[in-house]
Amino acid sequence: MSALDHAKQYWYPVSMLDSIPAFPIVKTTRVLGMDISITRQADGKITVMQGDEQWQVQEIYDHLWTSPSEAPKPIFDIPEANESDRRFVPCGLVRVRCSPLRAVENFLDIAHFPFVHTDILGSEPHTEVEPYSVDIDADKDEVIATKVKFFQPQAAKSASDGIITDYVYRVPSPMNAILYKTCPTRDDVQDVIAIFVQPIDEETCDVWPWMALYDDDSTMADMIEFQQLIFLQDRSILENQVPTKLPLDPKMEIPTRADLTSIAYRRWLKRRGALYGALLNTSDNSVAAE
Repeated sequence: MSALDHAKQYWYPVSMLDSIPAFPIVKTTRVLGMDISITRQADGKITVMQGDEQWQVQEIYDHLWTSPSEAPKPIFDIPEANESDRRFVPCGLVRVRCSPLRAVENFLDIAHFPFVHTDILGSEPHTEVEPYSVDIDADKDEVIATKVKFFQPQAAKSASDGIITDYVYRVPSPMNAILYKTCPTRDDVQDVIAIFVQPIDEETCDVWPWMALYDDDSTMADMIEFQQLIFLQDRSILENQVPTKLPLDPKMEIPTRADLTSIAYRRWLKRRGALYGALLNTSDNSVAAE
């Protein structure tokens, strides 16, 4: 199976639900290198078309998701999305000129916090990444990173002081990642931050951050602005990585002890054949072009 055919099996976010215009206005975008049109019909039903072909649609996690497959893999579950006392915050999109897999890997990386998100998610001299655990959940076929701890000056918009933040990462599908982290205002729950990645093509993506928080004080605009700031800081780093695609050959980029989640993610992608946006070896033409 080709990388593209494999990628067609999944669901992809293409819009926030509240930003789809009313009939007859058509919204256009791209997924997996294909142009698609999104239309909210007069009866409220949303359709996605690629030429004359109608794609599957699903409305979940405050976003419209679509798939070119007639029988796509089930979308992953986020149980916290059913907790009505949380505040659900779709944060818009950030267009990034990098592989969609690069965007996910960057989300999993905590070592860059002090240097890219200085005085927000990290700061010097608190740069050490303490040992943590990474496993592949055999039942769910997910990458899971646990026991991750990091000092953060401002872990969330609701945080007033620096705290040691506990993290758990889930990668439930190749282009989506979910983070569970210490809630600054409550000890008995965790905040949830996810990125849903729309592959425009193999070297460009739209990242849709989404949050499920316990925060009764911040305005919606403030929470969105805070998260957008984080991802805009990431964008400048992502767009300067060479090669643009994500290398899966360990000889192409040398990992460190802090990169356990990245290593597991790359192995998991290779094992399941999720190669859209990836490089398998240095003979790939896009590497030579760099």
